[in-house]
Amino acid sequence: MAAWLAPLPGRDFGKNLALVDQVNALARNKGCTPSQLALAWLLARAKDIVPIPGTSSTARLEENAGAVNVHLSPAELEAIEGIAPKGAACGQRYAPGMMEMVNR
Repeated sequence: MAAWLAPLPGRDFGKNLALVDQVNALARNKGCTPSQLALAWLLARAKDIVPIPGTSSTARLEENAGAVNVHLSPAELEAIEGIAPKGAACGQRYAPGMMEMVNR
């Protein structure tokens, strides 16, 4: 794998994985996938937010569409916001080589 595509190791990666683990647990408790939970969260935020998820297969398309059947209570929305508030992710979004290509 090219160095600029390699995942970012270290402390930031571990902190971000801890956030992912918490989101995964919420999704399991809700009976949906993490992707469905994320899309349902976006749909619940405002009527003018329209998520446009990417898909790699028909199965992912069907999974994403299932998000419309995931209804989040105010307490669940608050739990998601508590786990992953704006700025919670640590580190750069991309490896250094890719960061050089952002906003060029």
